[in-house]
Amino acid sequence: MATLDAGIVNTALPTIALGFGASLAQAQWIVAGYFLVISCLLPLFGRMGDMYGRRRLYSIGFIVFTAASLFCGSSPTLWALIAARVGQGVGAAMLMANGPGIIMAAFPGPTRGRALGLTGMTVALGSLAGPGLGGLLIQGFGWRSVFYLNIPIGLLGLFLARRFLPPQERLRDETLDLGGAVLFALGMTGLLLAMSHGHDWGWTSPPVLAGLCVALVAFPGFAAWERRCQHPMLDLSLFRIWPFFSGNVVAFLAFLSMFTNAILLPFYLHGQQGLEPYATGLVLSSLPLTMAVIAPMSGYLSERVNFATLTSIGLGIMSCGLLLLSSLASDSPLWRVYLGQVVLGMGVGMFMSPNNNSVLSSAPQDKVGLVGGVLALVRNVGMVSGIAVAITVFEGFQGMGLRAGETADAAFMTGFHAALTAGAILAAGAGCLSLFRRRLFSAKPAQVHCVVKKDA
Repeated sequence: MATLDAGIVNTALPTIALGFGASLAQAQWIVAGYFLVISCLLPLFGRMGDMYGRRRLYSIGFIVFTAASLFCGSSPTLWALIAARVGQGVGAAMLMANGPGIIMAAFPGPTRGRALGLTGMTVALGSLAGPGLGGLLIQGFGWRSVFYLNIPIGLLGLFLARRFLPPQERLRDETLDLGGAVLFALGMTGLLLAMSHGHDWGWTSPPVLAGLCVALVAFPGFAAWERRCQHPMLDLSLFRIWPFFSGNVVAFLAFLSMFTNAILLPFYLHGQQGLEPYATGLVLSSLPLTMAVIAPMSGYLSERVNFATLTSIGLGIMSCGLLLLSSLASDSPLWRVYLGQVVLGMGVGMFMSPNNNSVLSSAPQDKVGLVGGVLALVRNVGMVSGIAVAITVFEGFQGMGLRAGETADAAFMTGFHAALTAGAILAAGAGCLSLFRRRLFSAKPAQVHCVVKKDA
């Protein structure tokens, strides 16, 4: 529901802006507010799931998300819609933070890799269906229908969660770290606002510098607070577990590199290839479709092959896919774009399930909710950072091309090549880092939790 909703709402943004008579700069807060709230609350709700029960938080997440969807669909003004989207973000954060922990608890044995692989397939299929389904709903029923669609899905999810998910004993001797949550939210808000708008506001503009200053003050304050807190929101000792720390670093670099392609390829297809939105959607859908096929296979292999071997292979394939895309010309045949997307999708599908398995397996079982929140947070920050890096590199090299006398189309391709090459280099670097992790994991991946926990 989370990945489907993201694609649908992105498709609906122009229609929503037109309906409210708002600019796209104002309408983009429908997406930005949702994303920002999720990023601020993921560790908190992961910790709360460990403390109060993951089924309880997961069920509340469905209730909040469904109710907020109703308010989104009936919003009378743009700002009421943005406020309702903030409520959706609260519910989505509860779901995202506790989903991995529920899977870890339900599949403690050798079938865990397959379970995480199926989750990866579901994420890919949601991403695949979102834009197309959003277009059909908007055309047939208006933009409000994209939010009303969540209501029956959310109610069904709530019923299934209460019916099938096992209860968890509450940790009654621990308290919630609200001070740490506030400091973390302040730092994350400043960082993400600066990263999201640095390219259009200017990296030296007062709002961006203010956001970075808030982050530079809040994050060290958060770390100092957590070290003194008896029951911290984020157990910083987890980052001394090398499989946990390195797995999150590799995930950050992977999503950063992948989103250099995600943000720029639509502009290439529209501006250079002259494709209509429907055809552009078909090309873009080839990546999640490939990922949906590969992710379950990779999850199955992660039960038998060293985690780091699979993640390194996946990152290497990602780097090759980005290099293929970076070599495109303005008049390249469309099959080359499909080939690059398919290769990139193979790499992402090969990487995600084993890496998630390695990170979740390296942490103590009573903290997997928190770890799931950290994984989702790293993914979101990697996406935002990838967009910022892609646009910064693109605009820099495009400007150099224009100053050198290139035409507008040639300068676009100069920036496009540079940004995707940077993404390929980042993916290759992440693959090299992942190779050094092989010795950390036992030959039988299902036993990695015991091995790593003992070493820690």
